[in-house]
Amino acid sequence: MVTPRRRWVEPAPSRVADVQPAPQGTLPRMTDQPTTPAIEALEAAGVPYRVVRTEIARSAEESAAFQGIPVGSLLRSILVRRAADDFLFVLVPGGRRFNWPTLRQLLGTNRLTLPTEEEAKAETGYVRGAITPFGARRPWPVIADASIEALDVVAIGGGARGVNVHLAPADLIAATNAQVVDITVPEPPAEPEVELPAEAPAEPPVEPAAE
Repeated sequence: MVTPRRRWVEPAPSRVADVQPAPQGTLPRMTDQPTTPAIEALEAAGVPYRVVRTEIARSAEESAAFQGIPVGSLLRSILVRRAADDFLFVLVPGGRRFNWPTLRQLLGTNRLTLPTEEEAKAETGYVRGAITPFGARRPWPVIADASIEALDVVAIGGGARGVNVHLAPADLIAATNAQVVDITVPEPPAEPEVELPAEAPAEPPVEPAAE
């Protein structure tokens, strides 16, 4: 019998009870669960939120399934460099990617780059897969894709892999003072794998006829 994947939903304080009810089948909070700078920042700001801890996912689709939400509600926090010692966060929903030309035009620059994993950790304090504007080492500006405003709830990294924060888009935008812009385009559909025909077996060598 296969053991189903499980997730832990931490009960929220009374002020966050209306964000999203705990999904059925989730486990109560473990009292020894560690906090993160992101969770501490949310708590200090009084932002309504709910923490959902899951196994570490191997893809956006798997992460969304673990959390019981659509892929489009899952936000990636992408750190972008526009100049030396000048960064910003771009919040991109699952199934979409940000449009480089639109972003360059918005920021008035012809050059944008992505930092290395080590540079991103140095700037945010978080490892790749756990980056979030909340509790980051430096409060870089935030740009959020306009599509999130139509969602009931979004999930953003909680400062550690497998730690996710669910909150209302309006609260996320207000808490991060995000600039809301139509900045993404849908991800292109994955190309189907083409099965190559098996190679024909090599012809056996022809032995010379006996004289």
